[in-house]
Amino acid sequence: MNKEDLKKKLTPLQYHVTQENGTERPFQNEFWNHHQEGLYVDIVSGEPLFTSHDKFDSSCGWPSFAKPIKSLTTKLDKSFGMFRTEVRSPEGDSHLGHLFTDGPKELGGLRYCINSASLRFIPVSELEKQGYSSYLKLFNIKDK
Repeated sequence: MNKEDLKKKLTPLQYHVTQENGTERPFQNEFWNHHQEGLYVDIVSGEPLFTSHDKFDSSCGWPSFAKPIKSLTTKLDKSFGMFRTEVRSPEGDSHLGHLFTDGPKELGGLRYCINSASLRFIPVSELEKQGYSSYLKLFNIKDK
């Protein structure tokens, strides 16, 4: 999808975050305190990224996940005088957020700190209807 089509599809914040490597405000975003069971997908490409089972409260103000569904693209981010690991979606190449090694040890020690503006949430009850029935197994529900 070209930049003009993306600008029509996405909100200004979603575009800024996913296409211009932006960051939304902590504690003032859609999914930081979201607890419904379901799948989080890339707002641009629709590719599945995380499940609610791997989401945890890191008290950072953004949604945090212990692991992705599949490997994500990572890059060294030297912006703002810091060295961080940027996380991008493999298919959509959307900027998602950053990866840190301060996550819960019992969950593997990683924290994927993700911008809500880069995500679309699909509740378990909507997975089949929205074309994600193959992911029902991640929630111990058999594909129909």
